Amino acid sequence: MNKGFAYLSIAAAFIAGIVVGVVLTVLHEEKTPLPQTGIAPPSAVSAPSPPPPDLSKQIDALKGILKEDPKNLKALIELGNVYFDTDQVERAIEAYTKALEIDPSNSDVRTDLGIMYRKKGDFDRAVSEFKKAAQADPAHVNSRYNLGVVLLHDKGDIKGAVAAWENYLKVEPAGPRAENIRTQMGKMKEMIK
Repeated sequence: MNKGFAYLSIAAAFIAGIVVGVVLTVLHEEKTPLPQTGIAPPSAVSAPSPPPPDLSKQIDALKGILKEDPKNLKALIELGNVYFDTDQVERAIEAYTKALEIDPSNSDVRTDLGIMYRKKGDFDRAVSEFKKAAQADPAHVNSRYNLGVVLLHDKGDIKGAVAAWENYLKVEPAGPRAENIRTQMGKMKEMIK
């Protein structure tokens, strides 16, 4: 057997292997359901997954503290944060609301509450909470940033988003998000014209 024929046979076998692999992959994909994207359709409401065991213990411990001392601000905020992190929207809203009954000027908690209302789909309430947080703390950047996000993406209020982000830039003109916000605002202002 000559070397040319051997190389040709190897090349043909290699190409045949690729073709067979592609055909088998296509056939397998047709039988396999598409992977879940993790994004629920807007009309679907997904139940939160249970927290991992270590967070369940933390939740139980915080609930124990609150059973003994229902006005324990630190425990209420921590409980709200755990619910926030585990996507338990209603429970986070409940814990944050109780915390704000004790300390209504806590802009961080109020902003987290606004984020939970956004996640729930109550955009007007989210906007209201972000505005209250910014009013309570004139230097609070996250409330201003999130206000712009909800106004732009959820309410379709481009002028309102520009105004919110202009206020953000007054508070933090050189922060980590400032350049991105300036770029976005430039595009948004062109859309308003």
